[in-house]
Amino acid sequence: MKFQKPELSFWQIFNMNVGFLGIQYSFGLQQSAINPIFLFLGASEEILPILNIAGPVTGLVVQPLVGAISDKTWSPRWGRRKPFFLLGALLGSLCLFAFPLSPALWFAVGLLWILDVGNNMAMEPYRAFVGDKLPEKQFSVGYQMQSLFVGAGILLANASIFLFQDWFGGGDEITGEVPKWLYYSFFIGSFLSIATILWSVLKTPEIPPTEEELIEINKHRAMSFSQRFKAPFIEIAHAVKDMPKFMWKLSAVYLFQWYALFIYWQFITPLFMTTMGFDTSEAAAQAAKMSTTYNIVTAAVALILVPLTMKFGGKKIYALSLFGTAFALFAIPNIADPVYVLFPMVLFGIGWAAMMGIPYSMVSKIVPQERRGVYMGILNMMIVIPMGIETLTFGPIFKNLLGANAINAMLFAAVFFVIAAVLALRLKMPEEKGN
Repeated sequence: MKFQKPELSFWQIFNMNVGFLGIQYSFGLQQSAINPIFLFLGASEEILPILNIAGPVTGLVVQPLVGAISDKTWSPRWGRRKPFFLLGALLGSLCLFAFPLSPALWFAVGLLWILDVGNNMAMEPYRAFVGDKLPEKQFSVGYQMQSLFVGAGILLANASIFLFQDWFGGGDEITGEVPKWLYYSFFIGSFLSIATILWSVLKTPEIPPTEEELIEINKHRAMSFSQRFKAPFIEIAHAVKDMPKFMWKLSAVYLFQWYALFIYWQFITPLFMTTMGFDTSEAAAQAAKMSTTYNIVTAAVALILVPLTMKFGGKKIYALSLFGTAFALFAIPNIADPVYVLFPMVLFGIGWAAMMGIPYSMVSKIVPQERRGVYMGILNMMIVIPMGIETLTFGPIFKNLLGANAINAMLFAAVFFVIAAVLALRLKMPEEKGN
């Protein structure tokens, strides 16, 4: 007889997801503050994509490996997923504290690699953790609650950037030096990274494995070291071979969606230096206001999307949200007012809420429980591979085809979102697996 997971209360689901606040605060700083720091330390715009390759590479390697390993892990004291996101949060916390103290560009780039390892180690087990704890009928609530914390974490990160710039900024920028006002955002992130994860760890017990799962885990423990080392790679290869057709179609959507998002995050600060004549600090603060706006919207609509997806279907809501994001990116380069340019971010925020919740909910419903960790890792591979392609290809595209113009870069990203939306309309959910 299959184990039936108990339904959780709203506050149990809330507490389970609190740790995402710290993880996403860190990602919020990566979206809005890392590239300005690179510019402060002397990087040119055309090398921004390649400087960001740490995220895709570490995501490609770390998340699926951690997912496969955590599937085969159990400790009565520490649980299955918790050790991984605790270690990742600690690593991220240390890196965030050190980041604004970077004395040179190479040092900041190196720290980004370590920070991404920590964030990816925390991210994948957390997504699987939600699927482990919840019965299938609560997946939508669980993943949209996660989406709410995605918005809230990034919202806090970006709000801190423009508020600290407004309160403590000003004065001449010195090439090769990170301005002091940016320090405070990173120090707050260092605290939140570990504190919020500890909250969820202490408030949320993991469900012990079933007898069948425990037999598999003990078999894995009985292997030699070399066999255990090879096992995650073999598991990933088998999972890819057996991957549902739905996930292959979703990978095509993700190719264009995440390529475009990486362009946005890298070039929104240079865009405002072009369209509004801002210096790097002012442009970074305006970019943070954009992110704050869309994440307020994300936090507001994340749970509203649950009944909409139940009524109209996840595919339609997801595709419509991608079209709305494309419209926002077409509009932004054509608005030179720092207030009016925030309005398109309403559509962007709705799109971001859908991107962060709907695909994970759909995938969780069709993959087997015992392989959920590895499939969530593979889903992340579908994110980081397009990002990796972007870091390697967009620099030459930006320089040679787009005239090294940030306006053209943003329009290029908008076109890719249109393509992603069209491909999303082709998604078709297979018969869902029961709990």
